[in-house]
Amino acid sequence: MDSTTYRPAPRILSLAEWLGDPVSPSDFPETILRFRNDRAAAQVGLDGLNDADWVKHMGRFRPLEGNLPQPLALRYHGHQFRVYNPELGDGRGFLYSQMLDGRDRLMDLGTKGSGQTPWSRRGDGRLTLKGAVREVLATEMLEALGVNTSRTFSVVETGERLWRDDEPSPTRAAVLVRLSHGHIRIGTFQRLLALDKPDEMAQLVAYCLANYPGAAGPEGASPAARLMHQVVERLADLAASWMVAGFVHGVLNTDNMNITGESFDYGPWRWLPRWDGGFTAAYFDHSGLYAFGRQPEALHWNCGQLAVALRLLEEAPPLIEALNRFPDLYREAMARRWCWRLGVSPRGVEEDSAMIALCEQAMVDEGIGPDAFFFRHRGGANAQGPLTEALRPYAATASDHPYWLDAAPQAMLIEEVEAIWSPIADDDDWSAFHAKVAALRRMGEAHGAAPVAAGHRAAAEEAA
Repeated sequence: MDSTTYRPAPRILSLAEWLGDPVSPSDFPETILRFRNDRAAAQVGLDGLNDADWVKHMGRFRPLEGNLPQPLALRYHGHQFRVYNPELGDGRGFLYSQMLDGRDRLMDLGTKGSGQTPWSRRGDGRLTLKGAVREVLATEMLEALGVNTSRTFSVVETGERLWRDDEPSPTRAAVLVRLSHGHIRIGTFQRLLALDKPDEMAQLVAYCLANYPGAAGPEGASPAARLMHQVVERLADLAASWMVAGFVHGVLNTDNMNITGESFDYGPWRWLPRWDGGFTAAYFDHSGLYAFGRQPEALHWNCGQLAVALRLLEEAPPLIEALNRFPDLYREAMARRWCWRLGVSPRGVEEDSAMIALCEQAMVDEGIGPDAFFFRHRGGANAQGPLTEALRPYAATASDHPYWLDAAPQAMLIEEVEAIWSPIADDDDWSAFHAKVAALRRMGEAHGAAPVAAGHRAAAEEAA
C-alpha cells in the first residue's frame, strides 16, 4: 500500500467567494464507523488516524489541520435529462478538505448526507445507509476494473431514521466521504455562463489548468481551448471505461460530470446482466436517454455544453475543434481498455475495433454479460466461431494470478447487492459486505495496473 505524508492544500479558497457557500455539518445523534478506506487514506497521508480521530474528521467534520476552516457547499447549474436547471448546487454534501497525494495531485474530501445546505431545496440533506453501502460497492468494483473513479473514503452511520419512497422506511442513515480528484463540474461552468461572469470563468479555467494539468493542446491555444481539449480526452476515456466495465451510471446530467474525467455521484447504477445497449439503470429514464449503449453519446453531448459555456471566453472554432476529437479518442480508449481487460496486447485501433465488434456479437449470441465474457476468454482463450480467428494473432498478457482459476468471476449484479444489504438490514451483519470488498480488491490485483487515465499530464509522464 503506497503511503505518503499528509500535505494540506486548500486551494479552492481562492475561488470560494463565488464558488460556494460556507455551511455547517449536521450534529448527528451517533457516529458509528462502518467503513474506512485505509488503502485510499494512505495515498493522502491519513491512514495513521485512529478510529476516534477518523470519526472526528469524517463524521463530525472537525477541520483537518491546515485545511478549510469551514465546509463549502458548491454552486452549479446543469442539464438534467437535457433540461436546463439553474436551481442546483450541493444539496446534501460539501467539500471540506484538500490535500496532495503521493503523485502531487490535488485531492478533495467531499461528503454525501452531511446535512442541509442553501441548495437542499425540499430535501433533508441526508443519505441512507443502504445508499452508502451501494456506493462503496460501486466504487470498489469500478476501481478493480480500471475505471478512473472517485473512491469511497468513509461511511459513518448517524443513528437517524429516514423516510424514502424507494426503500422500506424508516431506514438507517449514514454520512459518506469521497476522495476525489476535484469537484469542478461542467455545471460549474454553465452557472458562470448563465450569470454572465467572464472574470470568474477565467479564474475557474486557470484554476483547473493549474491543478488538473493535461496536454497543452494545439500550438497557441487559449486557456479555454486547452481546457476543452483536456476535458474531451478525459470524458472520451471515461465513456470507454464504463463500456468495458459493463457499467451503467444512470444519470449522466452535466452536474454529474467532473472535468477531471472521474466517475462519481453514484445513484441508480447497474452492471449489465447481459450485453444489451438498451439496458437502463434509472427507473425514471423512460426514454432510455442514458441507456448503456448511449453513454458515449451522452458524455459527448455534455462536452458540447462545456464548449457552449466556454464561449464566454473563446470563439467557437477552437472549441469545436476539440469537441470533434471525441469520437476518435473514444475509439482509441475502447481499444486500449478492452485489450487490457481481455488480457491481450493491442494490435492497433483498426484491428482491435474489429475484434471488439466480434466480442460484442459473441456476448449477444451467448446471452452473457462482460464479467463472464472477459473471465472466460482471458488471454484470448476459449474462443469459438469467427472470434477464434480474430483472437488468434493476439498475444496474451500475464494472467498468473490465482483469481483466474476461480470457478466464476466477481460481478456486481443488483441481486448480489441486495443479498449483501439484507443481513446488514436484518441483523447488522457486515460479513458479506467486507468479504465482497476484499474479493473485489483481489480481482483488481489480478487485472494488474490499470490503463493510464487520459487527459492528465502527470499520468502521461508516468506512463512514458
